[in-house]
Amino acid sequence: MKSCFIFNPHSGANRRRPEFAGYIRDFIRTRGVDADFAITDGPGHATQMAALAARAGCAVVVAVGGDGTVNEVAQGLIGTPTALALVPCGSGNGLALHLGLPRSPLDALRLATGVGASVATIDTGTANGRPFVNAMGLGLDAVVGERFNRLTRRGLPGYTRAAWAAFRSFQPTRVRITGGGGDETLDVLLVAVANSDQYGNHARIAPGARVDDGQLDLVAIRAVGIAAAALLVPRLFLGNLDRSRHVVRLTGPQFVIERPAPAVLHTDGETHFAAGRVQVAVKPRSLRLLVPAASRVGAVKPLPDSARFALQLP
Repeated sequence: MKSCFIFNPHSGANRRRPEFAGYIRDFIRTRGVDADFAITDGPGHATQMAALAARAGCAVVVAVGGDGTVNEVAQGLIGTPTALALVPCGSGNGLALHLGLPRSPLDALRLATGVGASVATIDTGTANGRPFVNAMGLGLDAVVGERFNRLTRRGLPGYTRAAWAAFRSFQPTRVRITGGGGDETLDVLLVAVANSDQYGNHARIAPGARVDDGQLDLVAIRAVGIAAAALLVPRLFLGNLDRSRHVVRLTGPQFVIERPAPAVLHTDGETHFAAGRVQVAVKPRSLRLLVPAASRVGAVKPLPDSARFALQLP
């Protein structure tokens, strides 16, 4: 089974441990894995390399990075027979947490090479045509992402600092949301549309959401003051955010979010300037993914014997 590893040196953990690239190269060489190894050199490069690998007939492309890297690699694989595998090395690793993927680098590499793996087929989404795998968002959500992406030290503490700084200067946005059986006009802090339940770091923006149900989950947080906003934070980690009276949740295959003017939005944490009218839609069962064999995600099918690596791993 031919594969390609795509390594983002700027993802959270990779930035702190540049020697990890050499570790993966050694893993490929000593285990006799039939794989190429490539390092990204800027935005969009991972998408180009993933698309080339798929056209070359690679069975698996491995994203070594965070949710942004996963997004770029997935863009090159959506709608192809090539499967995506993850070695989570980001600041939040939202999709990996949702899927229950190994956090140990060695265990993640073993899974990425087919050991104990099955192939799942999951949904993806688009926001004004931009693909996302885990979640997209606008309002405070996107402003925080913009600040967070400029930090040299990330992780949950960095995200918390960026969120506090953004909240102090943020002005709520009036939006109209249609879809999912609703038609709401709200003053909001943020609107997120989730494919999985996870933002990352175990913060569950859409409790109970699944990547294989053909639906997206929209979560809008109404404009609230600092005290009410502070009380919402623990709900993120307790998995009951949507039970708050300050939160509106809708589920459906597509949404239209209209805001007064163009502004920033994010797709899997990567920020972009976008039109005032944002169309969000699901692409059901559009991405193949390697997951643990015991996973119940995405109509899991066993990895065929012909597609397994002939490895003897400890």
